[in-house]
Amino acid sequence: MKILTIILFFVLVSEGYGKCLLNDISVTQTRTGVIVKGKPEWSVTVTNKCSCAQTNVILNCSGFQSLESIDPSVLTVSTNTGFCLLTPGQLINKDGIVSFKYTWGNQFSLNPISSQSSC
Repeated sequence: MKILTIILFFVLVSEGYGKCLLNDISVTQTRTGVIVKGKPEWSVTVTNKCSCAQTNVILNCSGFQSLESIDPSVLTVSTNTGFCLLTPGQLINKDGIVSFKYTWGNQFSLNPISSQSSC
């Protein structure tokens, strides 16, 4: 019985821990105070709060626009789907931060909708 309990414990640990949830991805936005062509600039910080690295982090970018270009190695915007891929092909480590800026009249929600854990 003791061996079964130990095996069950390790199965639960490997399944339950090391899996990241969407709320492990924190997205904060603030106005920078810069105005470009009459529109405010926004600074976005995405933080991975999971104990594992994450990859293929997808944000909801429905209707997203920016007057200033965004480096596609940081954020790839798909206007057809309304999704954005954060740091395509790269891991975001535990407590890792990805930042970018955009300029538009209003703030976009940029909520995380999926990611993959890499433990």
